[in-house]
Amino acid sequence: MANDFAKQPLLPALVDPPHQPLKNVTAKKKRFRRCRTTPPEDFTPESIKHGASFPDLKFIFSNFRPNFKQVSLFLVVYLGAGCVCFYLVKDQIKGEKTNGILDALYFCIVTMTTVGYGDLVPNSVTTKLLACAFVFTGMAIGALFLSRAADYLVEKQEVLIIKALHMRCKHGQAHTLKEIETKRVKYKFYTTTLLLAVIMLIGTIFLLKVEKLNLVDAFYCVCSTITTLGYGDKSFSTKGGRVFAVFWIITGTICLAQFFLYLAELNTENRQKLLAKWVLTRRMTFMDLEAADLDDDGAVGAAEFIIYKLKEMGKITQEDIALVMEEFEELDVDQSGTISNSDLIIAQSTR
Repeated sequence: MANDFAKQPLLPALVDPPHQPLKNVTAKKKRFRRCRTTPPEDFTPESIKHGASFPDLKFIFSNFRPNFKQVSLFLVVYLGAGCVCFYLVKDQIKGEKTNGILDALYFCIVTMTTVGYGDLVPNSVTTKLLACAFVFTGMAIGALFLSRAADYLVEKQEVLIIKALHMRCKHGQAHTLKEIETKRVKYKFYTTTLLLAVIMLIGTIFLLKVEKLNLVDAFYCVCSTITTLGYGDKSFSTKGGRVFAVFWIITGTICLAQFFLYLAELNTENRQKLLAKWVLTRRMTFMDLEAADLDDDGAVGAAEFIIYKLKEMGKITQEDIALVMEEFEELDVDQSGTISNSDLIIAQSTR
């Protein structure tokens, strides 16, 4: 019985549509392209629509999609170049110094992440210009590394967290993968929150034990660092502290940025679900029926109803429908209202 159900089409009424005269079909297609918009409400899908694409920007950056390894290589090259440059001008940087190479690397990290404690500052025209160049370069590389590294780390932990949450449930791998797909944003947010808490705890403990700060000052330094506030009254001043800071500052700032990103995504997803629930539970009115009746035949079919509801939810727009209908009309060579094998053969031969 389960197999029979699986074989059933999503829209049974559309599998074998009733035959209509050519004239009516042609008229219906034209009306379908110019289908009405949904009745105005206090809030509409357009008001909360997000993730719109920009063709021009997409075209410009379509060939520039570095993966995690490539971004990591960019970061290594950036830090290496910065370390060499600032080591050569180490005498033109004033502040609390420990080791020449370590201080140069530490200065690069603090500059790239825009923390700017002020414990090391450029003290000449050359170092100031270098700092200006490296802060912009570092922010660009940092943004790339943030988007790739955080996703990589979070996605690696997703399955482990879901398995831990469902450890006592006897579900297979298919169920786990389905759980990940349906609640991906939520689990990413949970994972990032957990990682952020662990990073803040490790940083606080380190500052307590190594930098000898009290509990309040250690937590204060952690918060001012990962938020890139960087007052500078509390920072990593020892050699061991700066070695730790090189890795901890990058990890902490990236994790906090991803935390707020996933929080915004989760909020948007919840709003979209609330809108979908409102659309699906509110009563159908005569005005809705008229707007959904795309072919003006006094009745609403399954396809018309689905398109109307998807427009209300903000899943599709009138422009999307027009583009799809343009492609349909190009493929429907014989203007029969359906696409057949012969239509595809003719359409492919003419392109």
